[in-house]
Amino acid sequence: MPVSLPQLRAFVATVDAGSFTAAALALGVGQSAVSHAVAGLEREVGGPVVLRGAATAPTPLGDRLLAHARSVLASVDALEAVVRPAPARGTVRLAAVPTVCQGLLPRLREVWTVTLPDVDVQVYEGDDDEMPEWLEAGTVDAAVLVDPTAVPDGGVVVAQDEMAAVVRRDHPLAELPALTLDDLHEDGLVAGGGGCEHQIQLMHERAGQPFRYAHRVREMSTMFGMIQRGEGVSIVPTLGRVMLPPDLVMLPMSPGYQRTLVLSGPSSRPWHPLARALVDAV
Repeated sequence: MPVSLPQLRAFVATVDAGSFTAAALALGVGQSAVSHAVAGLEREVGGPVVLRGAATAPTPLGDRLLAHARSVLASVDALEAVVRPAPARGTVRLAAVPTVCQGLLPRLREVWTVTLPDVDVQVYEGDDDEMPEWLEAGTVDAAVLVDPTAVPDGGVVVAQDEMAAVVRRDHPLAELPALTLDDLHEDGLVAGGGGCEHQIQLMHERAGQPFRYAHRVREMSTMFGMIQRGEGVSIVPTLGRVMLPPDLVMLPMSPGYQRTLVLSGPSSRPWHPLARALVDAV
């Protein structure tokens, strides 16, 4: 008996939900139906695809199958959307970097709440480099890509914002109309917070300077805390203004650098119908 769509749906739902019980609720079927479907898939592929335990996770074999399973299901959903159009309804997974999650997604979600009231948008936060990886691997259905080489077919530019310096409000640099990379390096650059390190590297390249930093962090909250304590200064996108503590201030950079944000589905596999609905709505 070949691998079936119910088996693939049960497998993907179990991995996403983290348990057979939660997967059954998501699919609207009994837990035994999900268990039997996953077991049937395991017989067809010759090994276990999920680990049974407190938290259900894919096995190495399951990991290799997961992206293919998501691609098949997305293709089927896209086909059904063409031959049997229906109101947009269901869950769509959307990836974005922290500044987009904080500064842009609230506005987009307001639009989607009105235009797509029956669509649940689940947000996955990651770094610039993770967006295309998650999208093409099927981890998410859509993503807000940062400075893609070209706008993907079907994608849409949803915003552009500037990179800006962040310093303490009582810092002498706060009195200047704009700051240069040299200004920031005198105090020590805190790089990496919020997943925008790639843009800071490009700013150095355009200025003909080697990329250097005094500190390198991952979380924006860590970066802001270091600036508050006088341990350095940094560069973040202006969308991050909504996250800025009151004792920090944003200043323009000279020369300026603008980044482009593109909402898109994957380029290497069919789009989930709800990813298309998100793009069409904006």
